[in-house]
Amino acid sequence: MTDGPGKEPKEQRLGPVVRRRDQVQPGTTDQRLLDTAGPSDFIHQDPWRVMRIQSEFVEGFGALAELGPAISVFGSARTPVDAPEYDKGVRIGRALAEAGFAVITGGGPGAMEAANKGALEADGTSVGLGIELPFEQGMNKYVDIGINFRYFFVRKTMFVKYASGFVVLPGGLGTLDELFEALTLVQTQKVTRFPIVLYGTEYWKGLIDWVRGSVVEGGKASERDLELFHVTDDVDEAVALVTKEVGG
Repeated sequence: MTDGPGKEPKEQRLGPVVRRRDQVQPGTTDQRLLDTAGPSDFIHQDPWRVMRIQSEFVEGFGALAELGPAISVFGSARTPVDAPEYDKGVRIGRALAEAGFAVITGGGPGAMEAANKGALEADGTSVGLGIELPFEQGMNKYVDIGINFRYFFVRKTMFVKYASGFVVLPGGLGTLDELFEALTLVQTQKVTRFPIVLYGTEYWKGLIDWVRGSVVEGGKASERDLELFHVTDDVDEAVALVTKEVGG
């Protein structure tokens, strides 16, 4: 719809939004809100999603605000219970709890479950931050405080905001995503520097060699960036490295 020559365009103000010409919507916001017979597709629109996102931040902040010092432990959901990595996860979770730290994981099975189990066995606080996925994963039974999120980026904020360090057990794409996001936040000083520990030298060797030989050598990162993380096979060393900068 166009307006005649010299005429001001038809205008509609919806809060901070101005709509003109053929973008004008019928009715008012209040009218659509109070119309019980109105369409329900509004719950799938972006403005409504903002409210859902806000509510997830509020719930997460409210649940974790009084958590105290904590360490986020990442690792594969596919780690079998009888695997050596599972046992290491239990030992790490236990040692962190004994050092006075809550343990935060993704709340799922595998390595996450192992760390939560260790924390619970040591009478520590065991936290699980779950995520809505197309396949059912569920919160493991060793979680004391569990929060399920719709949005990955809200969940990731909680991992970082309430942790003073990261321990990264062998894992897949999700674990790599969390690792590189943490490294990026530290490198760009978006968060106060805190330790990132990779557990399992054999597992992480290929990745580290690639970062050093391709990324750093190719000028895409600096040699100094290799100091953003530590690698170890020793549980006690992992816990010492990840807790030392916060007096654990």
